[in-house]
Amino acid sequence: MVYIILGTGFEEMEAICPCDILRRGGVEAKLAGIGGTQITGGNGITVQADCTVEEMDLEQMELIMLPGGMGGVHSILGSEPAMEAVRYAHEQGRLVSAICAAPTILAKLGITDGKQAVVYPGLEEQMGSARMQDANAVRDGRVLTGRAPGAAVDFGLMLLEALKGAETAAQVRAGLVYTH
Repeated sequence: MVYIILGTGFEEMEAICPCDILRRGGVEAKLAGIGGTQITGGNGITVQADCTVEEMDLEQMELIMLPGGMGGVHSILGSEPAMEAVRYAHEQGRLVSAICAAPTILAKLGITDGKQAVVYPGLEEQMGSARMQDANAVRDGRVLTGRAPGAAVDFGLMLLEALKGAETAAQVRAGLVYTH
């Protein structure tokens, strides 16, 4: 199970695109809302989440994903259940992922310390001791990060490969006719 955390002001592309890619690849991915199941993103698109963060089954979680968007990042930081889910995923050896501004949440929790990572340009100083890379998406062990909305497809494919392997990711990539 993958849980994608949605807080008010989340970046829509960074949540929906990876969710779609994961589902195309046969992964059970759920959108988990902070404060309810009707969550409005930073560009005014309201999304129906599958569950609330309080309803997540952490024991079944293989990967947690945090989309960016400054409002969404502030929502996650202000939600103890969301933060506890991220801590739990990390402590239990699950995959932990974030894109755009959300890797700064991982940095605040020490999850990216010493790891290769990417973050939205200009936020590098908030990444602590992470080793910043010049890429759309980077995996360092159990930590997966993406740069920005424009990297949402690359990030989603990286998540899918981490969960289902390179062959499945290549099949989905081909089906999307994604040539980047």
